[in-house]
Amino acid sequence: MKFRRFGAKKSMKSLAYHGRINQKDTQNLLALSGKDGSYLIRDSETVPDTYCLCVLNKTFVHTYRISQTSRKWSVQTSKGIPLRLFNNIEELIATHQRPGQGTVVPLQHPVFIGTYNFPSQNAGLKGSQTTCNSRLAEPS
Repeated sequence: MKFRRFGAKKSMKSLAYHGRINQKDTQNLLALSGKDGSYLIRDSETVPDTYCLCVLNKTFVHTYRISQTSRKWSVQTSKGIPLRLFNNIEELIATHQRPGQGTVVPLQHPVFIGTYNFPSQNAGLKGSQTTCNSRLAEPS
């Protein structure tokens, strides 16, 4: 529950946070949504205490690193977009729901845990047991 400790007013589930799922499971979940602007947040597989904002655009998943410094949150976005600090994850997400904020497309469709009943490393969570073999197409 790290988000709650650092200023998020909503539960992590309401923030489309999926915890420790890997890149392949992330791609599968976003592919099931099939909508540009679908997104989720997961733990980084490579950088401790860091999160990934994963966004679907035209069958490709773009990943942006979310980190926390001095009780403020930031996201590394597109080149040329200055780093901004947010009081909490909700503010970060709300800002990136608008065009031109540094993500490839605005965040429009949160993919919540259990939406597609896809198994992940969070298999102990209610509603996450059904297997789905949908895959993302390779970018052309």
